[in-house]
Amino acid sequence: MIPLSPLLNALADLTATEPRPEAQATAAALRAAVDTGFPTQPSSALSAGILHTASLPDAHPAARLVHRAHARLPWRDSPAASLQPTALRAIKSIVTLLGPDAPIPSDDLLFGLFYQAPGSYYPLHAHEAAETYTLLSGSARWQAGDRRFLLSPGEAVHHPPNLPHAMRAGPEGFLAIWRWSGDISFDSYRMLPDPEA
Repeated sequence: MIPLSPLLNALADLTATEPRPEAQATAAALRAAVDTGFPTQPSSALSAGILHTASLPDAHPAARLVHRAHARLPWRDSPAASLQPTALRAIKSIVTLLGPDAPIPSDDLLFGLFYQAPGSYYPLHAHEAAETYTLLSGSARWQAGDRRFLLSPGEAVHHPPNLPHAMRAGPEGFLAIWRWSGDISFDSYRMLPDPEA
């Protein structure tokens, strides 16, 4: 069985570069995690895309570890999927590594992986949780409030609570890590009016 500790440590190292106490706590929890809560998983409908994006030549080194550990990562719909249009479920998938119901338990933090299919658009949405995304592979055009910019591997964006944000995946899709803190329940998650949707 492929060990997950190299991946968890690489994700912890990347998360620790974020200068926020919640990021440091997340990194510490990832480093302290035991590898046993991750049994082999069935393939997801998006597995081929995830594996392709994780192996792009300019990917962050952690993306290659995601590729290597793919069979042990529980790719699923987001817990917010029931609040989103059905079409969005076909373009994205997440792994929740850390959280109240995750393999690495935490009552007040959420952390995981996020994949979005090539060229797809995830419309404006917002939530109470503070959130940080860091791209591992691929690219994305991002909107965070009034700012619009391109994210490439190794680059991060932080969303304070309730900041409207949206993302359009580049031609190879994108793979990222995501981190939530503050109010991590999905009760406040809401889709917003979006002229681009």
